[in-house]
Amino acid sequence: MRKPESKIVELKAMRSERARLREDGKKLVFTNGCFDILHPGHVTYLNFARNQGDALVVGLNSDASVRRNKDNSRPIVPQDERAIVIAGLECVDYVIIFDEDEPLTIIGELIPDVLVKGEDWAHYVSGREIVEENGGKVVLAPLVENKSTTNIIEKIRTLS
Repeated sequence: MRKPESKIVELKAMRSERARLREDGKKLVFTNGCFDILHPGHVTYLNFARNQGDALVVGLNSDASVRRNKDNSRPIVPQDERAIVIAGLECVDYVIIFDEDEPLTIIGELIPDVLVKGEDWAHYVSGREIVEENGGKVVLAPLVENKSTTNIIEKIRTLS
């Protein structure tokens, strides 16, 4: 099993890895998120994503990106720690931290074969056009009921 640190890569390194996977006829899957406080919904989601192909790349929102997308109280867990936790999951092959609000640069560079998002994003999947225009597909993952980082944070706040 690879060490989690070895799975955290820069986009430049992932480009050459993508080329190798393509040469080997492997299907690349991409998903993204904050993954702030890891919970069973995240694990189920990431396993679902990995099962859509041969290698899973997780785009992880940087701390600045999380603050812009959520609010200034987030993230709870810093990006480097979140990256180690996500990379420590067996189903995850690569983690790329990105600073943009949406992972369009990564999606545009890697052109994944499959783009996975939770079904709560059915109204808008960032990068859908890029993937579909290049022959890939978008797959919506089922949600795990009552499992969310926001719910965990609210529970902690009510206990304080």
